Amino acid sequence: MTLRIAIPTNSELLDDTVEFLAACGVRVSRRSSRSLSAPIGGIPDSVALFQRSADIPLKVEEGTADLAVVGLDRYLESTPDGTGTIVLNDDLGFGQCRLMLAVPEAWVDVDSVYDLADLSVTMREQGQELRVATKYPRLTARFLYEHGLNYFSVVGSAGAMEAAPLMGYADVIADIVETGTTLRENRLKTLVDGSVLESRAVLVGNARSLYDDESRRGALRMILELIEGHQNANGVYSVTANVQGETEEAVVSAVLQHPEIAGLQGPTVARVFSKDGQPTAWYAVTVVVQRSELMKAVGDLRGIGASGITASLAAYVFRENSPSYQAFMKVAAPAGS
Repeated sequence: MTLRIAIPTNSELLDDTVEFLAACGVRVSRRSSRSLSAPIGGIPDSVALFQRSADIPLKVEEGTADLAVVGLDRYLESTPDGTGTIVLNDDLGFGQCRLMLAVPEAWVDVDSVYDLADLSVTMREQGQELRVATKYPRLTARFLYEHGLNYFSVVGSAGAMEAAPLMGYADVIADIVETGTTLRENRLKTLVDGSVLESRAVLVGNARSLYDDESRRGALRMILELIEGHQNANGVYSVTANVQGETEEAVVSAVLQHPEIAGLQGPTVARVFSKDGQPTAWYAVTVVVQRSELMKAVGDLRGIGASGITASLAAYVFRENSPSYQAFMKVAAPAGS
C-alpha cells in the first residue's frame, strides 16, 4: 500500500522540510497553491500530504498519515501518552525553537520560576489567580506543576500571545521564542529558567500502519536509512592519495603515525597498478575525516610523500545497520513475535 507522508504547510517548516528530504534523496515535488498532495521521487509507492502543523499529530495518530515531519512542540502537546504514534528520528537538524515563559518587564523582582511561584501564592492570598496565556496548555501546565507552581489558570488564545499581558486577559505567557525580538517589542522578558521545551523538527509515525504493511515497512526502512546516512555524513570528507612505500604494511605504519590521516575508522590501503597491469611501488590510501581535520590530514599526507590528493564531501555514511529502523521494529513488533 502507499506510504503517506505528512508535510507541514506552515512557512517556517515547509521549505526546510522539503529541502532536507531532498538532500537525503527523498524528493517531494513542489505543490501548487491548491494541491494537498504531491508525488515523492526516490521512494516507491509513496505520496506527500500537505497538512497544517497543528493537524499533523492527529492525522498520524488516526492513521490517515503513516509518517510525518512535525515540530516536537506540536507533537508532545497534541499526542496523548499511550498512543500508537512514535518518534522515529528525534532531531532532523532544523526547526529549532524554544517554548518559553515570559513575564512583563515591569516585574523587576520576577526573574525565575521560583519568583513566579512565590508571586502566585501572594496573588492567591489576595483573592487573585495567576493567568498564563498559551497555545500549549498541556506542556505548560506540566512544566509549572513540576517546578512547584500550583496556583494558576491557563488561558487559551488563538491570537498573538505577546499582546495578552498588555490587553489584560493574562499575566504571563508561554510561547514559542526564536529571537526574542517580538517579546522585547511587547515589553516582555523570559525567565532565566523558564524554558518549557527545546523544540526542533522530528520524524514521527503510526507504528501499526507502518509495521502491518510490508510495502510501507520497506519504504520506511529506505527513508530512515537515507536520513541517517545523510546525517552521519554531515561534514565528513573522503580523502584519497597515492603514497610510495616498500610494502603495504610500511604505508599503513606511516599513515597510523598521524591520527588525522588515520581518519574515523582507519585507512584503506591498496596497491596501485600500471596501465599494463604491473604492480608499482605506489599505494592508494583512502581515509574518512571530519571537516575540522581535513587540512591537517592533507598536510600530514604530504609529509609522508603523498601525491594526487583528492577530497570529496560524503553524501551518505551508512553504518552496519540502521539504529532508527531497529528501534522501530523493537517498539512496533507485537509482543512475542
